[in-house]
Amino acid sequence: MAIIAVTLLVAAGFNGPAAAQTASPDVATEAQSTDLNTGFWSQIRKGATGTVSIPDKNAAVLIQSEGDTAYRAFRNGPLKLYSVYGLLGILFLLSLYFVLRGRIKIDHGKSGVTIERFNGLERFAHWLMAGSFLILAVSGLNMMFGRYALMPVIGKEAFAFITMWGKYLHNYLSFAFMLGVTLAFILWVVHNFPNRHDLVWLLKGGGLFTRGSHPPAKKFNAGQKILFWSVVVLTISVSLSGIALMFPFETAFMAKTFAALNAIGFDLPTSVTPIQEQQLNQIWHAIVGVLFIVIILGHIYIGSVGMEGAFDAMGSGEVDTNWAREHHSLWVEEVEQKAKSTPAAGSASQPAE
Repeated sequence: MAIIAVTLLVAAGFNGPAAAQTASPDVATEAQSTDLNTGFWSQIRKGATGTVSIPDKNAAVLIQSEGDTAYRAFRNGPLKLYSVYGLLGILFLLSLYFVLRGRIKIDHGKSGVTIERFNGLERFAHWLMAGSFLILAVSGLNMMFGRYALMPVIGKEAFAFITMWGKYLHNYLSFAFMLGVTLAFILWVVHNFPNRHDLVWLLKGGGLFTRGSHPPAKKFNAGQKILFWSVVVLTISVSLSGIALMFPFETAFMAKTFAALNAIGFDLPTSVTPIQEQQLNQIWHAIVGVLFIVIILGHIYIGSVGMEGAFDAMGSGEVDTNWAREHHSLWVEEVEQKAKSTPAAGSASQPAE
């Protein structure tokens, strides 16, 4: 037994180091392989560029790291947070204004006589813009917040159905909105250039904060002119980014814009990849869309519950003459002067029905 024990101990002492020496290369190789794999995937994850034989060299980037560290972080963080602040903020301010100021009444009451404010074509352009914009706004907000606000309430299946059709409506009605804005621009641009009366209107706050104050204005006052040009500029911006999103990797609009700006002295990155451009388009589209909604909420308020008689302008197209004289006195004078010079055209005003 002792001989056997000694033999086993000797064998163990002899074979142990040998076994360790034999096993150690395998362990080292496995460790090196793990390090190599970790380093390889780390580089891939960071956006390392490989090589491809196909024409699309952008395919050499397997993972675009900015999509996670920059785009997704900003979209799900500051973009949504400040969008909520903006939307809730304008609703709070409008509610506070209504509580403090109340509805803006016609100081002299309704006269019972109306004057044509907008004709049928003008109202068509307005409602084409308004109707399509409301659907675009609701469907856009659903794509941004619906997963958190709507899906828990109506369930995944209903949310998926609503979102799918909302996306279709968002895509196709965008062209109706662009058409409406274009038509409105053609009809109203001549009335929306600044004049000296606009400065007076702005200095008096348009009479919105002082009862009985009605600064003179032509067909459109300074506030409406600001709204008009804001709609035009924002429509151009949101339409360009929207078209780029609808036809991805085809427009390269941002890269071309950056190149054009660099040609006149700017220092913008010229290596914007198609994926990065789509991410920037989506971010910009959302920012402009939320800003658009905030502005239009103010317009909707003034044109409905905020001011007596304002809705009639786009409802029937006829407004009470007392309302017209209080808010657009210079325009009324122009209409009456034109009616006097062309009596055959008929009276500018008529009894209200």
